[in-house]
Amino acid sequence: MSKGDIKINIDEMADAGVNLGHRVSKLHPKMKQYVSGIKNNVHTFDLEKTAKELEKALKYISTIVADGKQIIFVGTKIQLKGVIKEAADECGVPYVTERWLGGTFTNFETISKRVEYFKDLERKKATGELEKYTKKERLNFDKELAILKTKFEGVRNMQKLPEAVFIFDLDKNETCAKEAKIKGIKIIALADTNINPDIIDYIVPANDDAISSVRYIADKVKETIIASKQESKK
Repeated sequence: MSKGDIKINIDEMADAGVNLGHRVSKLHPKMKQYVSGIKNNVHTFDLEKTAKELEKALKYISTIVADGKQIIFVGTKIQLKGVIKEAADECGVPYVTERWLGGTFTNFETISKRVEYFKDLERKKATGELEKYTKKERLNFDKELAILKTKFEGVRNMQKLPEAVFIFDLDKNETCAKEAKIKGIKIIALADTNINPDIIDYIVPANDDAISSVRYIADKVKETIIASKQESKK
């Protein structure tokens, strides 16, 4: 996939509020290079720079997906969960939208065993194998299944560690980023004006709070992944 396949439109980014950062007092010094001005006491991003960095990130994502490698989406802010899950489902990648489970990367073998247990319990319920238990026991299995589904549904098909992680809310998922760094997993992340970007490999300077902003970025990533998968099948 060529960079030109996914169009980055600065006017569309502005309409989506991608350019709106945090209040001036919250600026992280290392994000100053991506800021162009102040509006209503809020820092605004230089969208030319955001577009350039987003293109770099999309190009990298395109390359790894075309090579058959995996990326996982992570976004656990309440207002973002639906957007992240929808984008992940549509392009067929794993996701985490509930609390990040410590060890998902660094203790992957143990997490994988829990995922297999969840899938096996799900299968047993579907095939009627749990009917031999008492009503109370079946209720307990149902409660357990609901908990496991919340924790593991997004990573149920992740057979191995991914090549990269896209973190949509780094301030909420520093543990995820630290685990990724330990395991050599590339970190792509939105970085609002209050974020320390040092841990990020591919930065996307952008508003990470507004649903419209995150949806714009997520849609571009989704389009890139879908296009790259289609291209690799040719």
